[in-house]
Amino acid sequence: MAGKTTNDGLSAQERAAVKQRAQELKLQAKREKEAGKAAAEKADQLAKIAEMPDGDRQMAERLSEIVAVTAPELAPRLYYGQPGWAKDGKVVVFFRSGQMDKDRYSTLGFSSRAELDDADGLWSTAFALQDPTEKAWAEVTALVQRAGA
Repeated sequence: MAGKTTNDGLSAQERAAVKQRAQELKLQAKREKEAGKAAAEKADQLAKIAEMPDGDRQMAERLSEIVAVTAPELAPRLYYGQPGWAKDGKVVVFFRSGQMDKDRYSTLGFSSRAELDDADGLWSTAFALQDPTEKAWAEVTALVQRAGA
């Protein structure tokens, strides 16, 4: 005997399986929606970077590569119309084009969610970028890695 059936002709086990499948389909639809949203946000960010003037565009592209490799858990998005990278929906790292802001340097910034706290109670949350050296990019990489953790 397969088990008691309910009024709709399904056994308790079959009913549980149907409920489980419905939850699976709902979760799958949510993931697909989120994946589509993430792809659109990345495309928006890449388009914004492509609009930047020479110099700033190259720095933003390099930062984007660093984040993708060093902190892949950070999701690309726009932050006040500039490239940013978020964790759990909150921006952690961002870049501001100095040329687009009519400033003499671009800015690499970190929100309070980056948790770059220093034991001495003093730490930087923003850095000026103006034709950074390879040593500077190595420091940026280390900061992004700490921020994404």
